[in-house]
Amino acid sequence: MDKSAIILVGGFSSRFGQDKGLLPLAGIPLIKYVLDAVNKIVDEKILVASSKDQAENYMRVLSSNVNILIDVDDAHSPLVGALSGFKEARGKYVVLLPCDTPLVSGDVVSLLFEVCMNRNAVIPRWPNGYIEPLQAVYCTKPAYEAAKNALGEGKLNLQSMVDRLRGVRYVSTLVLQQIDPEFRTFFNINAPLDLKKAETILKRSNSHSLSK
Repeated sequence: MDKSAIILVGGFSSRFGQDKGLLPLAGIPLIKYVLDAVNKIVDEKILVASSKDQAENYMRVLSSNVNILIDVDDAHSPLVGALSGFKEARGKYVVLLPCDTPLVSGDVVSLLFEVCMNRNAVIPRWPNGYIEPLQAVYCTKPAYEAAKNALGEGKLNLQSMVDRLRGVRYVSTLVLQQIDPEFRTFFNINAPLDLKKAETILKRSNSHSLSK
């Protein structure tokens, strides 16, 4: 097995009153958009939940070909979620994604996988230096060790894992813009208004496809 996807569903969203990954966008849960984006790219799909109850909620709406895990540590954070996924992933390389980016581009994910060959990670980086470690591809074993070491030192953020990795390639978002002109891949659903924006984008995309 060569490629896996790890999707972090995180915790309860106080802004929405429920798990963000289960929020309906045009009648479909956000998590399904992310899974569909990587479906033809990866050999394995892993979803990491923060509790048994949360995992069961996702089991009710997802098919059996998604492996649903629970965080290996009570200190819930993206780093813990990533570590949990890296530990179980069978692919040599994994794409790490959040559950609240329903417009993620499969073409961007494919490119990140391609340029990760012989690297321990490929991470998008904005012109201001800000990186996207939760929209990146990692070589599974080195990433697992880096995440484990960072957590062992009391760190809880993904940057601390990246800092412990050698052989990291950064890809400018200006390059990714050639594939994803509106940077939809990085569009997070953080508030109700974001859901409305995403619906508008989807409608525009669908009408454009029909007009071709």
